[in-house]
This record gives sequence, structure tokens and C-alpha cells, in this order.
Amino acid sequence: LFRSRQKLEAQLTENNIVKEELALLDDSNTVFKLIGPALVKQDLDEAKSTVNKRLQYINGEIKRHENLMKDLEQKSEQHRASLTKMQQEYQKAQGKGTDRKS
Repeated sequence: LFRSRQKLEAQLTENNIVKEELALLDDSNTVFKLIGPALVKQDLDEAKSTVNKRLQYINGEIKRHENLMKDLEQKSEQHRASLTKMQQEYQKAQGKGTDRKS
């Protein structure tokens, strides 16, 4: 989960850089897209749109990972509290059993 989050953060950074670079261009510039081993000419507006959609998707995935991590932390805390309570009850029960033997 942590590694996939790091991967998403790297993709976010990379796509933000591409977005900044595309913002510097105008219609007189030529934009190419790498498809497999070939560079294919692409419309500037289409390239900007693609990058924006990719950024929306990556941000959505990051939020999804954050929510998943929060849920796991909450469940972990609940289990920790439950375990602590059971340990206390066990120790209390052991103490009562020792009192009877004395």
C-alpha cells in the first residue's frame, strides 16, 4: 500500500511537470506523444486535456489510498484497544484466582 502510494506521488509530480511544460507552448509548437517505440504527433489541446484527466485520476487514487490507510489505522487501533482490554481482564481474573489460593 505504501509503495503504491509512493508510485502515485511520483506520477503526480511527473504529470505536473508535463502540465507546466505544456502551458509554456502555443499552437505554433508541435507536441509528440510516445506510443510504444514511435513518436506520434498530437494536438496541443488534446495533450493538455489528457494530462489534466491523468492528474484527476492520480489525485483520486491518492485520496482512495489515504482513506484506505485511515480505515486500516482505525481498525488497528480498535484491535489494539480490544487486546488491551482482554489482557486487563485476564490479569484481573488471574489475580482473583491467586487470592482464592492464599
